[in-house]
Amino acid sequence: MRQKFKNTKLLAWVIALFFVISVCLFLIPSNVVANATTGNAADNDVTNSASFSTDTIYQIVTDRFFDGDVTNNPTGAIFDKTNNRKYHGGDWAGVTQKLYDGYLTGLGIGAIWISSPVENIATIDPSNNSAAYHGYWGKDFFKTNEYFGSLQDFQTMINTAHSNGIKVVIDFAPNHTSTAEYGTMVFPEDGRLYRNGNLVGGFTNDTAGIFNHEEWTDFSTWENSIYHSMYGLADLNQMNGTVDGYLKDAVDMWLDLGVDGLRVDAVKHMPMGWQSNWLNSIYSEHETFVFGEWFSGGTAGDPEMDCFANESGMSLLDFRYANAVRSAVGTLEIGMDDFYNTVVATESDYKEINDQVTFIDNHDMSRFMTLANGTSHSVDTAYVLQLTSSGIPTVYYGSEQYATGASDPDNRGDMPSFNTNTKAYQIISKLAPLRKTNAAAAYGSTTERWMNSDVLVYERTFGNSVVYVAVNRNTSMGYDITGALTSLPDGSYSDVLQNICGGGTLTVSNGAIGSYYLGAGQCAVWQYSATSESAPIIGNIDPLVGIEGNTVTISGRGFGSSVGSVKLGTVSATVTSWSDSCIKFIVPAVSAGYYDVKVTTASGQFTQNYAQYKVLSGSQVAVRFIAKNAATAYGQNVYVVGNCIELGNWDTSKAVGPFYNATSSIASYPDWFFDLSVPAGTALEFKFIKKDANGNVVWESGSNHVYVTPTNTTGSCSFYFYN
Repeated sequence: MRQKFKNTKLLAWVIALFFVISVCLFLIPSNVVANATTGNAADNDVTNSASFSTDTIYQIVTDRFFDGDVTNNPTGAIFDKTNNRKYHGGDWAGVTQKLYDGYLTGLGIGAIWISSPVENIATIDPSNNSAAYHGYWGKDFFKTNEYFGSLQDFQTMINTAHSNGIKVVIDFAPNHTSTAEYGTMVFPEDGRLYRNGNLVGGFTNDTAGIFNHEEWTDFSTWENSIYHSMYGLADLNQMNGTVDGYLKDAVDMWLDLGVDGLRVDAVKHMPMGWQSNWLNSIYSEHETFVFGEWFSGGTAGDPEMDCFANESGMSLLDFRYANAVRSAVGTLEIGMDDFYNTVVATESDYKEINDQVTFIDNHDMSRFMTLANGTSHSVDTAYVLQLTSSGIPTVYYGSEQYATGASDPDNRGDMPSFNTNTKAYQIISKLAPLRKTNAAAAYGSTTERWMNSDVLVYERTFGNSVVYVAVNRNTSMGYDITGALTSLPDGSYSDVLQNICGGGTLTVSNGAIGSYYLGAGQCAVWQYSATSESAPIIGNIDPLVGIEGNTVTISGRGFGSSVGSVKLGTVSATVTSWSDSCIKFIVPAVSAGYYDVKVTTASGQFTQNYAQYKVLSGSQVAVRFIAKNAATAYGQNVYVVGNCIELGNWDTSKAVGPFYNATSSIASYPDWFFDLSVPAGTALEFKFIKKDANGNVVWESGSNHVYVTPTNTTGSCSFYFYN
């Protein structure tokens, strides 16, 4: 029972004091109040869920990691620990235990990426005799996979991870549900989609249009891979308003539980327009990091992939880097000079290279140990390269234990052991923390300092911080490294790896290293972490696209401890949090367009203008544009251009397209279509145009087409091309 407040004079004094404090808080500038309430997190803090550049991610196939609770293991045909196509029992309780016992924290990682947590089908897929242990055959995106645990188990894992300074990323697969078609086979689940146990729709007799119904993709064109099913999986029609709302609500539910990041499956196989609208919905409600899977088999750039990474607001898994490191160190098919050329090319092609997610192997390719014919030295060397390269490194569970496996499902075997003494584990445990303490490891640009086909010596610099790396992949021959330049200050430097890969001391004098012998198969890392910067410098802006009112995170160094200012172009933004390495601001009311971002410290120092931030016209919806009867000459394609940034602002060089014309259920030549993300509840004016590879444009005649977009669902508009 509460006691009565007997001292009335004291009570009156407390009330008066409360009133004065309230008035003072009202008069304090909003950015100062926000700093007082939200805190001033550093860029490497676990609460910085918008940027992962200081983190190393550890990818876990949940079912194969550790069985922490045998009571939730499935029974029957879907469970068999001797069969890699069946469930083995790993769960969230197991991940939690490995957070408690120090295996994951000792590895130095900053995030875990787990399998999709949603309810999957509980039957065997007759087309491949496999169970849904991997999490990619979603059934109900609003319920947990009971074989991974309960919602409470999931929440406990998140809370435990966060208390240990580790973020949580979930796999999310909005492209499809489960397999629904393969010859004459009958699939018990029929790809059905549920919402909290209530049926949304099945693949057969799909009168509501929940799914696309084109034949299997042959991957011959981007259009074919988007609207056709992959291997008979029931392909969700994201342009259906019910599906659009479902996927927005589902991802909100998981993010509201404290999830920090999303890995989005098969982004190459969904409309970019729908994905941009979906991301806008996410970023309007959550500060989170999102990266997607766009499979690429080589090291060369792909204009469509690069455009997606630079314009959608979603980062990508860097397959170009993976293919390069696997070829240079795993199979030795290319030289270290070729590997470096790929690194340089990707830094040029991506607006924010440090937001792309690197890996040396994953659940869809052979383990690095298998690729390298069982040579553990190759795995070790690959990790030295990866953890000191640009991008956010991801370690595939078990590869630090030299796990093997040529392909799915054998590359997803049980965790071999939890030995903390393997050389690979030790390498990761020493280099992953470096990203937290040295800004050059997180944000630095890369410069080659000495190179041949076997050796790569490079440094990454950010402001005054430096990480210097020497790698010799040749296990039979050493090299004298002489005269190599460096940005390291003069002095002697010990190997960050503590000589477990050869290492040794590096001596720097007058901006050059002394004679250094890099022995056969040796690797070494030296570093200098600046304690201060003479001027502020931006590392990342996350995300790089948004609308008025969104929260945006700037990571870097030299911002100072006192609140300065942030401007988009000439317009000041409200700052909600400020530290020397991390700033959060609110996108101000500006016209849609691209804006330079400028940070000015309290002492008046300012950054160079950063990569242009993209402000959209407002909240987004996905709309399908159909151009009817648009006959074209050979080499011509159809585009749309109109009165907003999403439609190119009447600039034909920025027109959206090229449109598609070979999906029979939507539009076939001479009709064309394209799915776009456009401002909601807005009267759009636009025209279709024909454009060839040389940029020659043919405008359609007549008045502008006018279409008022829906406010909170998908839409479709169809107009004849005015010849």
